[in-house]
Amino acid sequence: MATPNLTTLGWNAHWQDAFAASAAEGLVPARVSLEHQHIYTVCTGEAEILATVAGRFRHRAAGKHEFPAVGDWVALKPRTDARARATIHAVLPRTSRFSRKAAGDVTEEQVVAANIDVVFLVSGLDHDFNPRRIERYLVTAWDGGATPVIILNKADLCDDVAGSIAEVEAIAAGTPIHAISSSERAGLDALQPYLAVGRTVALLGSSGVGKSTLINALLGVERQRTFVVRESDSHGRHTTTNRELIVLPQGGLLIDTPGMRELQLWEGTGLMSGAFDDIAAVAASCHYRDCKHDTEPICAVKDAVARGEIPEDRLESYRRLQREARHLEAKVDERAALEEKRKWKVIHKNMKRFTSKRI
Repeated sequence: MATPNLTTLGWNAHWQDAFAASAAEGLVPARVSLEHQHIYTVCTGEAEILATVAGRFRHRAAGKHEFPAVGDWVALKPRTDARARATIHAVLPRTSRFSRKAAGDVTEEQVVAANIDVVFLVSGLDHDFNPRRIERYLVTAWDGGATPVIILNKADLCDDVAGSIAEVEAIAAGTPIHAISSSERAGLDALQPYLAVGRTVALLGSSGVGKSTLINALLGVERQRTFVVRESDSHGRHTTTNRELIVLPQGGLLIDTPGMRELQLWEGTGLMSGAFDDIAAVAASCHYRDCKHDTEPICAVKDAVARGEIPEDRLESYRRLQREARHLEAKVDERAALEEKRKWKVIHKNMKRFTSKRI
């Protein structure tokens, strides 16, 4: 396949303006298509090449979230010969991103994909169908700035597709929902409007939901590896091990991501409105402005639950995500305070050293 040009990769007037300062420095634009460990594959519109971040970039970065991610546009110093790697000097400001808390005990942001127009939240209509998980993905998708679209895959394995769609509609009012079967190539036409030339779609979901099979179906070739999931619980193996930007024959762009065993929230409690508009609308009538809809004596949301207007498990999911977000905010604040303390300790140490030398 020929190397896609910058327009096909999503370059437009917005990125042209954002790149103006870097262009004046003699750098060239490129988009990150694959993230290795400390090495990136980038597309310049003329070739795919390997690149690393400049030492100055590495020194100035406040954390891993500022390093390039798949989908990022970067300012690149071209390689001097075929054996050398190009150097990334800057990452252009992102228009959107899908982030989560990095796995493990470290409290830091992991950018899964950047500069995405649409997020396909893929879920399987088999034994692993889980509306609460879809709810969690919706929260993160709305916060990241991209438009979420729910894809209910494996419709051929579901006896009540309409019932499953209705169940998802109850927690995702206004979000497009498409039931498809990637393995049987059914329902794929409904996805084509999202895949216009230069538009970027990220696929997100847990292992075994059929993201790789969907990509192969959209490509028309068996490009991504697939494995059969366990029939007992529909759990699958991680067939995708790296995040990757893929150009479709019709010109759209897909970002494939590894299946996530867990999706921990990154941003704070303000991110709930897009995914919980039904609760937010009722909450406006609560007696207390900061009502958590839990132990407060006068609560419009709890009244709505009692009347059957809001499902009780929906409210409990909201509370659980709010608690998780507040806990994360506290951890982030604690880490920021420790970092500030460490910074001033270094400054004072250097000042004392400078003063002693003068004396």
